[in-house]
Amino acid sequence: MTAHDPAASIEDELLIATTGAVRLLSMNRPRTRNGLTIPLTERLLTALGECAADGAVRAVVLTGEGGAFSSGLDFRSAMEQAGTDLAPHLERNFHGMVRAIRGLPKPVIALVDGAAAGFGCDLALACDVRLGTARTRFGEIFIKRGLMPDGGGTFHLPRLVGLGNAMHLLLSGDMVGPEEALRLGLVTRLLPDDSAVSDTLEYAARLAAGPPRVHAWIKRAVYGALDGSLEDALAVEKGGQLELLRSADFLEGVAAFLEKREPSFRGE
Repeated sequence: MTAHDPAASIEDELLIATTGAVRLLSMNRPRTRNGLTIPLTERLLTALGECAADGAVRAVVLTGEGGAFSSGLDFRSAMEQAGTDLAPHLERNFHGMVRAIRGLPKPVIALVDGAAAGFGCDLALACDVRLGTARTRFGEIFIKRGLMPDGGGTFHLPRLVGLGNAMHLLLSGDMVGPEEALRLGLVTRLLPDDSAVSDTLEYAARLAAGPPRVHAWIKRAVYGALDGSLEDALAVEKGGQLELLRSADFLEGVAAFLEKREPSFRGE
């Protein structure tokens, strides 16, 4: 993976490379552990749309630079860019990325080399396959900020790890390390750190060599056969999250995070 230039523009915050029929999308904000900003989500949405439209792209790899997948929403940046009204950005940008990944008629592989936390975890869960390394960590840490998942986590997580495990992870906000992630099925395999990118690209190339129309129909059939609806789950998450964003516990969660202390939630 490449080093981050402190003077990087927003274009540099999403690195895009194509190897054969595989498009590699790398979030590149390592100083924030690839925290998601509104401009970065817009870039990701555009890039995913380009992957869908480009017939030469047969598989997509999504990853993060600097030893992290994504720490989720960059609260400070989001508040500066959107103020307190995050609702339209949640629907268009953040939910848009989840829908784009799920609706992309091509395999989408997440290389989770480092932490995938909060919306970063939900983003990885939305991908068709997840590969990990010895640095892999997953965490639905929303509850520690006085919030609930808002990127399809309540939809995807129980289907991947089972209801009991999902409820534990959602209610505790605990982080899961590589071996536990493999045991639970959050990742399908763990790759050596020094060859993780090349191994992932090799795996993606193998999938890309398959029949594109079959890939599209497999995704359509598998996701269509799941009980319930992702749209229903996203709608419930949106309603809950917008209410929680107005709560005192959310403000306490953010303050505690910024002050590097444990939050004191009061149910307000």
